[in-house]
Amino acid sequence: MKLVANQDQLDLQAMSAAVLAKQCPISVVRELAEPMSESSPDKLMTALAEVGVLGLAIDEEYGGGGASLYELGVFFREAGRVLCPSIVYSTLQFGIAVGRLATSEQRRRYLPALAEGRLRAGVAAWNPGDAGDIRPTLTATPAPGGWLLNGTLPFAVNASMSDVVLVTARTSVFAEPERLICAFVEPTAEGWNAVPLSNMSGERLSRVELVDVFASDAAVSLGGSGNGLSADDLRWVANAAVALQCMEMAGGGAAVLDRTVDYIAQREQFGRPIGSFQAAQHIVADMHIALEGARLAAAHAVWWVARGESATRAVAIAKMQCNEAYKRATLDAHQLHGGMGYVLETDLHLWSERAKVTEIRYGTADIAAGWLQKELNLA
Repeated sequence: MKLVANQDQLDLQAMSAAVLAKQCPISVVRELAEPMSESSPDKLMTALAEVGVLGLAIDEEYGGGGASLYELGVFFREAGRVLCPSIVYSTLQFGIAVGRLATSEQRRRYLPALAEGRLRAGVAAWNPGDAGDIRPTLTATPAPGGWLLNGTLPFAVNASMSDVVLVTARTSVFAEPERLICAFVEPTAEGWNAVPLSNMSGERLSRVELVDVFASDAAVSLGGSGNGLSADDLRWVANAAVALQCMEMAGGGAAVLDRTVDYIAQREQFGRPIGSFQAAQHIVADMHIALEGARLAAAHAVWWVARGESATRAVAIAKMQCNEAYKRATLDAHQLHGGMGYVLETDLHLWSERAKVTEIRYGTADIAAGWLQKELNLA
């Protein structure tokens, strides 16, 4: 395993940082986070498509760059630094899921559009509070020409902004009950009833009730054998999402550290910069050590998942490490900023809110420890 970035990855990092700095400044982040905002991330999505980021991990035959999940993780880290809108992440996760779960016809339909920036998408295929729980909350019943989907998606992220949402459902038609189906549903479909949910991050969350939502056979994947998708495939997709989110969190924490170092180098007290005091230096040093550990754990997890492994052990460790490091970095940053840390104009609270949201999403540290416990057969 080699986690030292090569020149191509360094170039990707620099290019991503440049595009995000131009298209995703903090003013855009603030605007998109407003609860009633009608702002759109279209300019950002178009720019990311033009430089090849949206298609980075998509096979070349579908118009993508053919890079690995590890290279995509490089972008996620830079995106985390600038608090990139979550619709970017959910669309990229959709592409990963399509590449693993969809039929060849579905890949031809969705992946080129995604790579070109013409598609906004989401994934609602596992428990949003515990990515280790991949049991579908929807049921699928055969119908003429397709399937009828019923059930509830408790927290559908960006469904209201998406052109299509990938969902999974259980059905009684397969000989193996753990087998499932994957369906592509448009939020405009009849029977799709979404209720917006307020939240601290400003994301577009909704609770969705599906009542006899029809999914045609062309919009459903039953796996290569036609006997349903394996839980192992969905496990890999879920772990990929968690690992990439860990890269996002590592980037966010690094940005918090940079902002804090800049602040304590300029802020003076008792006639000298507060960064010259040993107590402040100790806090910053601890932040750096924890965040470097988080970055390495996240990169380790993405590296294994990129090799096609479920890598639940590495993913669990990364989630635990990144949860704590990102959260602790924001808390320490607020302490070192003093009263300014609680002034909304400083923007620091935006990273704190994202740290809390990502800490909970897909699983808290305790939940991730449960994944590790099962993986080590200690449960």
